[in-house]
Order: sequence, then structure tokens, then C-alpha cells
Amino acid sequence: MPAPGQRGPVRPSPTEEVDDVTATTGRQAQAAARASDVWKVYGSGEAQVVALRGVSAEFERGRFTAIMGPSGSGKSTLMHCLAGLDAVTRGTVAIGDTTVTGLGDAGLTKLRRDKVGFIFQQFNLLPTLTAKENILLPLSIAGRKPDPAWYDVVIATVGLRDRLDHRPAQLSGGQQQRVACARALVARPEVIFADEPTGNLDSRSGAEVLSFLRNSVREHGQTIVMVTHDPTAAAYADRVVFLADGEIVSELIEPTADTVLDTMKKLDVPAATEVGN
Repeated sequence: MPAPGQRGPVRPSPTEEVDDVTATTGRQAQAAARASDVWKVYGSGEAQVVALRGVSAEFERGRFTAIMGPSGSGKSTLMHCLAGLDAVTRGTVAIGDTTVTGLGDAGLTKLRRDKVGFIFQQFNLLPTLTAKENILLPLSIAGRKPDPAWYDVVIATVGLRDRLDHRPAQLSGGQQQRVACARALVARPEVIFADEPTGNLDSRSGAEVLSFLRNSVREHGQTIVMVTHDPTAAAYADRVVFLADGEIVSELIEPTADTVLDTMKKLDVPAATEVGN
């Protein structure tokens, strides 16, 4: 495997540099999250696995982006690197105007507390706390009080006002995931990362959660980056980015379940051909 970044860059002319800086500054103002020439390599020697190969991508503010790809394509690795949950081997990652790459433990903790929200497949709710206490937990840990007006908007959006005093065991799976969504949204993070948020839900509950996520983007300007394997879930997004073998290979704007499925089938063709050979 060639070393990441082995080829030397071609230096632009001074005029091109000025234009590029201006364009980059404008893009950064619109990007909630960015990956620039990101490589992620696990292990070494014969055991080396290259999960990401020079990935560059921007995720615009106020947009819902889905990341898809075959198993092992690097989609979850990319999300973890963007969110500061995993360090990149080479390249840079930023959330808003904060460069994540190189941050120490204290900086990463502050980033996750103030600028990033998370929604996981397993809900990750504390069983001894009520729905309301779970929603407010990150703010409580940070020593912050919720904005009452915004909290009211979030609760109205997830539709759980009559369930706030219930503990997770008293809620359905879809309700628990909506609590997790509200917890991620209440702090008004720069971006919310959702990792297979409907993976443990039936189709009806999954549709409710996805509708909530879509509405939080369209009505409240939230930015969401979601990893999913489900074409129907991806169709709720404004944009779908496709990875294969650690590289971005395609994208769709205003996707439908059919266009997503067609694209995924094309990505699976080479692997199927190799197996057949």
C-alpha cells in the first residue's frame, strides 16, 4: 500500500492561491463539519487496514446528510473521526471554526460538550433517570441551564410532553430514541452525528424518528450527519455521500429510496464480481 500523501502537491500560482483562500474561507463559513485529505490506518505490516483513503468532504450547516456504503467501506470510521471520537492518521478534521485534529483530551471534551450532539443505535439512556432528566443530562454535567423557550420547542418537536416523567423502561423503543434525539438537540450543537439511529426500531418508530430529524433540520436549522445502511432512511436526507473501500465514490442530492438503492447496487458490483471470480 502506498504511504498516505506520497505524491507531492502541485503548487498553484499566487493568483490561484488568493482565489483559493477566498473560496475556502467562504466554504468554511458554510460548513458545520469538514474532512480534508483524511486517512485512517489501523495496525501495521501485514495486519494493516486502511479504513479511509484521503477523504475530503464538507457538511453544510442546516443540512441533513446521510453517509452510506457497503460493509467495511469506512462510513462509521469517517463519522467517528469527524466527531472527534477517533483520531485521524493523516489529514485534518474541523467542526465549524474549531480544528479537531490535534486537540488534547480537555479540548475534545469541550468540543463534544459544546459543539457536537450524538444519537446512537442503542439510545444510551440512563435507566434510573426520567426522560426529562436524560434530555437535560449533558447540560447538567456542563453546569448549564437550558434555554426555556428552546427546550419547549424541542419537547414539542419530539412529541413527548406527556412522557417526560417516565423512565426508559416505561417507554417504547421509538420513544426512547426520540428522548435521545431531544438530548442531542437541546444544547443546540454545531452538528449532530447519528449512527444508525433507526437500527433497533420497527419501521413505524423509525419513520417517526427520521421525521423528527428531518424537521429539526428544515424548521430549526440543525445540521445532521447520519450513517445508515437503509435506503429508506437515507431518503429523508438532503444529500447522500457514498463510500467504498475508504473513499468517497458518489453522492446524491435530494435522494429517493430508489436512487439510493440503485447507487448502492452499483457499489456492490465489483465486490460481487471478485467473489464470483
